[in-house]
Amino acid sequence: MYLKKTIKYLMVFGLLFHLSCNTSKESPKDENTTDFLNFSKDILDYHITPKDAKDRSGLMFSDQGAWFAYGHHKESNESIGFSGPFLMTQQNGVWLTTSFISAMINVDNNYESLSFKSSHSYASHLENRYSSERLSVIETLFFKNGHTALFQTKIKNTGTETIDVEMLWGNAPILIEGISLSENDHTITINSTKTDAIGYLTFSKNTQVELVDSLQYKAKEVLTLKPNETKEIVVAQTFIFPEYSWEEEKQSIANVNFDSVFEVRKSEKNNQLKAIIENRKLEFKDDKYVGVLAKSHLTLQNNWRIPAGELTNEGLFPSYHYTGFHGFWAWDSWKHAVGLAYYDIDLAKNQMRAMFDFQSDDGFIVDCIFRDTTIEAHNYRDTKPPLSAWAVSKIYEKDKDAEFVKEMYPKIKKYHEWWYAKRDHDQDGLCEYGSTDGTVIAAKWESGMDNAIRFDDSKILKNGEGAYSLDQESVDLNAYLYAEKLYLSELAEIINKLEEAKSYKDEAALLKDKIQEQFYDPEDGWFYDTTLDGKTFIKGEGSEGWTALWANAATQEQANAITLNMMDPEKFYTKVPFQTMSADHEKFNPLRGYWRGPNWLDQAYFGVQGLRNYGFNTEADQATIQIIEGANGVLGKGKAIRENYHPITGEGLNAQNFSWSAGHLIMLLQND
Repeated sequence: MYLKKTIKYLMVFGLLFHLSCNTSKESPKDENTTDFLNFSKDILDYHITPKDAKDRSGLMFSDQGAWFAYGHHKESNESIGFSGPFLMTQQNGVWLTTSFISAMINVDNNYESLSFKSSHSYASHLENRYSSERLSVIETLFFKNGHTALFQTKIKNTGTETIDVEMLWGNAPILIEGISLSENDHTITINSTKTDAIGYLTFSKNTQVELVDSLQYKAKEVLTLKPNETKEIVVAQTFIFPEYSWEEEKQSIANVNFDSVFEVRKSEKNNQLKAIIENRKLEFKDDKYVGVLAKSHLTLQNNWRIPAGELTNEGLFPSYHYTGFHGFWAWDSWKHAVGLAYYDIDLAKNQMRAMFDFQSDDGFIVDCIFRDTTIEAHNYRDTKPPLSAWAVSKIYEKDKDAEFVKEMYPKIKKYHEWWYAKRDHDQDGLCEYGSTDGTVIAAKWESGMDNAIRFDDSKILKNGEGAYSLDQESVDLNAYLYAEKLYLSELAEIINKLEEAKSYKDEAALLKDKIQEQFYDPEDGWFYDTTLDGKTFIKGEGSEGWTALWANAATQEQANAITLNMMDPEKFYTKVPFQTMSADHEKFNPLRGYWRGPNWLDQAYFGVQGLRNYGFNTEADQATIQIIEGANGVLGKGKAIRENYHPITGEGLNAQNFSWSAGHLIMLLQND
């Protein structure tokens, strides 16, 4: 009878590893486990019952780098379960079904009508509560590791008589093609023709499990409950790629203690939240900023993926929610790593390694990489702005790990030298954005600011085989390279390469003079790109104009003038300040211009930090508050952090759950 209803279910689906594996990232247990964890309660709204396989109308919860996620059902009904799983193992993200592990309860052979009471989410887990006249039911979902999620149903007899309780499980209709189910030894296996990952739904030995057909299963377990007695049932769902061992994970599941691992997970999240909450700047001690940090932390968590397929290290998607962002990008990775370093140093380091695993012999770093290149190929047409030394330096500040510096320094040095070998057309010590394939579009992508107005009339020049430059020298690129020289100098000193440290400092001093002389227009009080000969400014005030302040490459006088323009409400001090181009420009169009007006929080952060570098701390604090309060959905519970924001209205734009936005919100509020 219960299979005739649309039943909700849970798919505790994950790639495998023992609890001791580093993807589990167990933390020391904290006595006050929930003190900081409670700040994450319902900070994101995970309510969604998908209408079809590609439904992106709601948010999804995942953890431990798993390639699958879940939600709360949007509308409660009498079956027990969570929505999902949402599978990132195939097709850039699809829902397997509305509910793969859904349960109903019979008491003494009669259907028990349960009333839904509440659903809550935390950084550590999802929770639903139900009740009837005779029962209290709590279901909890958390990720054991990056391969398996555990689903516990806790049933209490609240009546006065002993009762027999039947848990009856089944799945809602499969939403995607190419799926087939099989059963063996209390385990349902989920195969797909669209991926080499295999799913497993593991019940206890006390559960009767069988197939109805190749797309539907049913399962039953009977419990006897005395008055006030509580019993628990745990089901595990795994989704595993062939590079991992199902046999090892299967044994780990058999030996798992739900409560002890759950305490580890809660303690881990509590400690992470504690780290970023206690490290807030004094100016941001109000609890509303705690919510921003909790939302940012959870956004990064939901985008975390363990190694699989072509990806050889763990890292973060820009957004699991947007189909085109299921991979790792270069400058996204550097930014993610800095945000992560405040609370998860190991993940921050691995995020850096993920991109350098793909470094070419000449030093080039690929633009973006993907797990499955049959879905989307790695992009070798361009790289991204050089921020990796900044990221490694920030990571080192947190744990003083000289071995990590030794590992990364020669790779970053090689990447730094690549810019001058392949992107300095006239060999004057100032670099240009470019491409490997000779196309202008890829060269614009290399800037990271794809359609910024400064590139409207750009042309491409050939430097050599597989090396092309735009016919303009960019102020932001050379400011980044200036900062990178100083960071490389610091890293060289850490590993006792003192001659190289001095050489980078000397190079930086020369480059600083060039930046101040060539790119700064004293009439406008702004830094601009120039033509290749350095004689003509490419006008149009954009966020690249304050990168020299972020890099500490401007004079104080120049910084004073830049600050006046940044704080002008007609230009950059909008509802969401420090957007990508001046609001008074004729081409300003946030709704139809990806980099022609929206506020990207990375650029806003560079602006705020630039102000701080030159003593404008009051303005920096004021701007930080206005950014957070002006960007719709950053404050408060429920709404996702967005890819960018309309600077005039505050409307969230483009992708939801955007990692670098979350990472830079953390940076804005932290006391370095």
